Amino acid sequence: MSGLLGLGCFGVAIAAMVAVMLSASHALGQRRAVADVNPFESGILPLHGTDIRFPAQFYLIAMLFVIFDLEVVFVFAWAVVVRAAGWAGYGGMIAFLALLLVALAYLWRGGALEWRRA
Repeated sequence: MSGLLGLGCFGVAIAAMVAVMLSASHALGQRRAVADVNPFESGILPLHGTDIRFPAQFYLIAMLFVIFDLEVVFVFAWAVVVRAAGWAGYGGMIAFLALLLVALAYLWRGGALEWRRA
């Protein structure tokens, strides 16, 4: 029961802190009648419009990066328990990496990694 009481007190303290921060920001903040309509990125005003269209290949490369980045997470997790996993874990990781290499070869052969196509 004391754990729930401590959790409740913590929740009340957090809510009070948020309320104090928001009310202080409202009371001490600057008043602006009209917001600036120009976007402000890194201290530089834009020179052209923001309606730039990226080619579909850009998004494909981004997805491939995410997929192979997640592969690194699995390999690192396996590396932590490599001795405990034994030969079965080693075989599983080899099969996983082989599957990824087959997928990479398929994508490479299909032209997914080419920026320009003939």
